[in-house]
Amino acid sequence: MLLTIDHVRKSYPGGRPVLSDVSLTLDQGETLALTGESGSGKSTLLHLAAALDGFDGGEITLRGTALSTLDDTGRAALRRETLSLVFQQFNLIPSLTVAQNLSIHARLAGRDDPEWVAHLAERLGLADLMDRFPEQLSGGQQQRVAIGRAMATRPALLLADEPTGNLDETASAVVLDLMLSLVADTGAALLLVTHSQDIAARLDRRAHLSGGRIA
Repeated sequence: MLLTIDHVRKSYPGGRPVLSDVSLTLDQGETLALTGESGSGKSTLLHLAAALDGFDGGEITLRGTALSTLDDTGRAALRRETLSLVFQQFNLIPSLTVAQNLSIHARLAGRDDPEWVAHLAERLGLADLMDRFPEQLSGGQQQRVAIGRAMATRPALLLADEPTGNLDETASAVVLDLMLSLVADTGAALLLVTHSQDIAARLDRRAHLSGGRIA
């Protein structure tokens, strides 16, 4: 099993619980949609799986490594070497070109592969935009760059938090199709937070968060 979330608990500062007892698993190559009402803890759970935040109880294991055993250096290494993230806000670096944004995470991880980046650019319809800056792109194009940047490291796990939330219906469909195609071709697993039942229906499985638990 690639990712195991086992009876995880998390409270906000002040003690208000956001995740009460959450368990789920994700196998290599599997896609899972995480749904739930606003404030149900979907993004919080994604951040915990990405080792961006600590949890109060239970355990999260990624590729056999218990996240609770890692220090800051170990968590950062995990994010470089095993997983990648795509957010609703594209989080591109404004001062870098498309080509530079695509390759920056791979370079930081010591995995820079110009041929793979060029292949991603072609697949994502970005080959003619490599010298442009983020402000010169549409929202859909920026999100495609963000997906390419995430996949440039060839992650075992892609975590996506409402990746089409800022896009119109047409751009959203294109971005989702490209993301699902790339994870299928590379064998990556995908955990995707979404409020859309239509998007959730496109993935292998879905889990619904309600009241801090998987309903």
